[in-house]
Amino acid sequence: MSVVVIMPAYNAAKTLEVTYASIPKDCVDKIILTDDVSKDETVEIAQKLGLKTIIHVQNRGYGGNQKTSYLEALKDGAEIVVMLHPDNQYDATKIPALIEPIRRGEFDMMIGSRFLGKDTLEGGMPFYKFIGNRFLTWAENLVLGQNLSEYHSGFRAYSRRFLTTIPFLLNSDDFVFDSEVLAQATAFDFKIGEIAVPTRYFEEASSINFKRSVVYGLGTLGTMVKYWLFKMGWLKSDQFSRSLPEVMSRYHWAEIEESAS
Repeated sequence: MSVVVIMPAYNAAKTLEVTYASIPKDCVDKIILTDDVSKDETVEIAQKLGLKTIIHVQNRGYGGNQKTSYLEALKDGAEIVVMLHPDNQYDATKIPALIEPIRRGEFDMMIGSRFLGKDTLEGGMPFYKFIGNRFLTWAENLVLGQNLSEYHSGFRAYSRRFLTTIPFLLNSDDFVFDSEVLAQATAFDFKIGEIAVPTRYFEEASSINFKRSVVYGLGTLGTMVKYWLFKMGWLKSDQFSRSLPEVMSRYHWAEIEESAS
């Protein structure tokens, strides 16, 4: 199965090379980096490494970056898409373990969880983020009826069927995009699995500050309320009911369909 790694990048010049070097090349067919108007040398380094590099004209945010990346991966014929942050916060050597359950058809989406292994606080996660993560994960499990150890990891893998079904183009361009994807996974009855990954926090690793974390937390709770209202039949939402080909240009969808043949 064709495996494409996508890297949503913003000011990742200091960590991109070491992240790239740790990717197991024997199980990855292509790496796509989408640069969201970095102010450093991210693009130049990506091009030097030979990565397929997409450069946004304007900053579109973390969610907007993922939208561009997933569409490009699907047009390139990806059967499994791995999202890996280029800041080396997640252990890329875990990619084979992350994608194997998708290869076997056991799961449609896999998450690299920082809460299945050793103490995440020992890995440097700030205490306020630890508390926020635990509360939001509890709330999301309650609303979505899942039993996941973490919802907020940026190390994920998706099957082609998953990404060509959920209408991710309707999601936020901000960080809450990730929470919306998990709500959509539940709405469309996809199976979600997890593996343990180590926690890495260091100066060069990208991390949203306290204010942005609060905004993200409120956005995640808002997504859960919206999904709950939809589930109860009190709210109509294209975000949880319409498939990807129903919400995008038929010309672009034709490219995606053609790439699968």
